[in-house]
Amino acid sequence: MRHINAKQRTSLFTLLFFSWLSIFAQNTEVSDKIILQLKSEIGNLSETSLEQNMVGNNKIDSINLKFHSVIVKKQLVGKKTLNCIYVIQFPIKTNLQKVIDQYYRTKEVEYAEIDQIGYGGGQKSINPNDSYYKRQWALKNDGTFTLSTAKSGADINIENAWSIEQGDSNIIVAVIDGGAKLDHAEFKKRIWKNYSEIPGNGKDDDGNGYIDDLQGWNFAYNNNDPSDDFGHGTNVAGIIGANGNNSIGYAGVDWNCKLMILKGLNKTNFGFYSWWADAIYYAVDNGARVINMSLGGTATSTTLQNAVEYALKHNVTVVVCMMNTNSNTVYYPAAFSGVIAVGSTNSDDTRSNPFFWSSSSGSNYGDYISVVAPGNYIYGLDYQSNTNYNSYWGGTSQATPLVSGLVSLLLAQDTSRGPSQIKSIIESSAIDQVGDANEDKKGWDKYYGHGRIDAFKALSFQVGINNPDLGSQKFFVFPNPTSQNFTIKGSFKIRRIQVFNSIGEMVMTKEVEAQESVTVELLENGIFFIKIITPEQSVMKKIIVQRD
Repeated sequence: MRHINAKQRTSLFTLLFFSWLSIFAQNTEVSDKIILQLKSEIGNLSETSLEQNMVGNNKIDSINLKFHSVIVKKQLVGKKTLNCIYVIQFPIKTNLQKVIDQYYRTKEVEYAEIDQIGYGGGQKSINPNDSYYKRQWALKNDGTFTLSTAKSGADINIENAWSIEQGDSNIIVAVIDGGAKLDHAEFKKRIWKNYSEIPGNGKDDDGNGYIDDLQGWNFAYNNNDPSDDFGHGTNVAGIIGANGNNSIGYAGVDWNCKLMILKGLNKTNFGFYSWWADAIYYAVDNGARVINMSLGGTATSTTLQNAVEYALKHNVTVVVCMMNTNSNTVYYPAAFSGVIAVGSTNSDDTRSNPFFWSSSSGSNYGDYISVVAPGNYIYGLDYQSNTNYNSYWGGTSQATPLVSGLVSLLLAQDTSRGPSQIKSIIESSAIDQVGDANEDKKGWDKYYGHGRIDAFKALSFQVGINNPDLGSQKFFVFPNPTSQNFTIKGSFKIRRIQVFNSIGEMVMTKEVEAQESVTVELLENGIFFIKIITPEQSVMKKIIVQRD
């Protein structure tokens, strides 16, 4: 362990003291907004009504006037729905439940709810001096990590995974968080930009008709600058997609995906559910395939649930943190059906309990947890500097982007995969019973879910190989059965061969120099599935090995 002298101990105490002041301040935030959906036959939205701070429904507008509403805003609901939803802001200390009760008495609302507040799931800590990639025990753990007890192999097995897939720039990962340091060298050529036309005059400041300076969207401040002013978002985005193999800083899980930075947390690390819902719809409608949400709130919400369901329905995988109160307290959106809910482990594979920043913290657990991933002492990028690599965070917030990065690699490998299939692959390939035996039971359990993610096994996992010969007779595998060697021959030039065993694990991969005939050797008995990859297609074939 690194020695801390008296001066350093004082600095550490000061840092932790103000961190706890920050936590206290966050949890005293009170919502001043209501989310309201009118019944479809009653909705009468008009821009004129919004400009006059009205909904356009006489009964609702009279209630808003009675309680002195401040702002009426249209809620983004996605291009593929026609729902009429508003976010209505009232003065601080307004009895919002009383307002909601009066809404319901009109019999003209589908639902009304308080726009709840949630928080980013992580806390910043001290800045130790260590080497760079070697610090990333979550990616490769050789048992020498110095800040906590470490166990070799307690990582996500990414180096083997990178030999299969390093990502695709066509895959967009939306990061709904506190923004990011957009000019960091580790994000060079990785930040997604929105080139769609601006509504209204169709011009931006450059006068060329496109938003070529828009990296994402700032839902916290309603502008197009999603820069980080807290630090949480930069760390999370870097875990997913910091440029790898570029001689500086750290390596993200995915080296090529685009990062859509959506600011749903403000500079004090809190955000309204309406911001998060807006961001989800924005991400889906603008091409994201993965949404990372390292945040959560304890109140459920129809608005937020509808947004998550919209994402899942439109083929977007949603990955959410379990949060950090060391309890089974239910947080949303992690508890919504269909998402991948992620808990955190330490560098010795035990559940993070506590995190380094508080003795009362810990990775949450419960009936809806999917998997766990490393999340304590996670070094990353600094939101205030392009050259400082000494900051680290801890929380389920840091475990979640490891899973999101894996999702983007799985999509790069096969873009046809949907959220349910990806969730199944990640859960089925997770490593079970690696943690505390009192918690990490065989099979699914409420502390570790299906287990700690394994990127290599996930990328080696094949779903739906029961009909391997379906759809193609252009390749032949012979002899079949074989005692050892077999030949693949076809009318197309072969680029790569992958061999999977009967439970979907990849046991061999072989690059081929564009040949029409390839001989392969298998040393074990059993049933195997051969994936033949050409520039035009991929084909599955089954072979039986019967050695003497």
